[in-house]
Amino acid sequence: MADTLTDPGPAAQVPDYPMPRAAGCPFDPAPALGAAREEGPLTKVRLWDGKDYWLLTRYADQRAVLLDPRVSAEADRPGYPLQAPSNGKNNISFIMMDDPEHARLRRMVTAPFAVKRVDAMRPAVQKIVDELIDGMLAGPNPVDLVEAFALPVPSLVICALLGVPYDDHDFFQENSKLLISRDTSVEDRTAAHGRLVEYLDRLMGEKMEQPADDLFSGLVARVQAGELTRLGAAQMGVLLLLAGHETTANMIALGTLALLEHPEQLALLRDTDDPRAIAAAVEELLRYLSIVHSGRRRAVLADIEVAGQVIRAGEGVIMPGEIANRDPEVFTDPDRLDLTRDARRHVAFGFGVHQCLGQPLARMELQVVYGTLYRRIPTLRLAADIADLPFKHNGGVYGVYELPVTW
Repeated sequence: MADTLTDPGPAAQVPDYPMPRAAGCPFDPAPALGAAREEGPLTKVRLWDGKDYWLLTRYADQRAVLLDPRVSAEADRPGYPLQAPSNGKNNISFIMMDDPEHARLRRMVTAPFAVKRVDAMRPAVQKIVDELIDGMLAGPNPVDLVEAFALPVPSLVICALLGVPYDDHDFFQENSKLLISRDTSVEDRTAAHGRLVEYLDRLMGEKMEQPADDLFSGLVARVQAGELTRLGAAQMGVLLLLAGHETTANMIALGTLALLEHPEQLALLRDTDDPRAIAAAVEELLRYLSIVHSGRRRAVLADIEVAGQVIRAGEGVIMPGEIANRDPEVFTDPDRLDLTRDARRHVAFGFGVHQCLGQPLARMELQVVYGTLYRRIPTLRLAADIADLPFKHNGGVYGVYELPVTW
């Protein structure tokens, strides 16, 4: 028989969330997350708003809840654990919608991210990667890998896919940073979102006059057919532009740093041209780093049972993927980076109907990058002490702001 969850105790015993990582352990989840997983399947945490929400730390429980239609991704539902203060004006399209509207909108942009379509892009991505490495080798040494390589690769790719001019990358990258930072005020976040929507609305007007063979022109055709509002298309464009460069850029930089700190693993990747080994390395780095580290969040619409306990309707749950991907019940010796393991069961891209739409593209880009960068620059190494690197502890996507490297 299921039990109703009991009060966790005095307010002082409820830890704040997000929880800090341990000093000197930049690749590992916060120690308090591991402790919570060992103590039991569920615990309470407190967010910025002073309210308490349920924290799910175990892999099996997270996957079960992410599949449950009785939980909602919509931020205006009672109990939803907002990541930061909001005025409800910054709509980021279908990622925070439930079916059937979520599925209807998602289907509009699924085709360009299909595996076969993405594989056809591989030669173009390889050309981008090689040209950027050529530029690095011909330029100053040392160099910031984030600015010179990690950000340009996915930005060039997503701009080409969407039909957004790459010359505007500084504009959308700066506004994207404001959107994903927890430190951004409501007013500044709303202004950044508004600037991006306005920019994409202008671009939509241009594509109505001169459509091209790109994803955004396809959305414009949906608007003209009455299947999508113009505002809805612009908001979808913000989501795709933001997700298309921010996460992959951080995986490139943080993955490189992790490999440089694990030279025996770096050697495995640098010394192989086997596509299967490179693909396996990508999956393990995704598991090990889990850069979307603010927890997947849901509001409970009807009482649900989790690990023999009941969570009531109107309560909220937070599911940090980084601790699920370190669950010893699923991954042997989970705190060890092992590029030879089969890590394909990870939840770095989420799970269920809201699983990341762009994961085939991200995987392909990372395979090209990890399979090329260290082979072409075999003496790549840090040009700074890791303790001095500026890590992104204040946003929904983890990484480094700068990564000085030399060779």
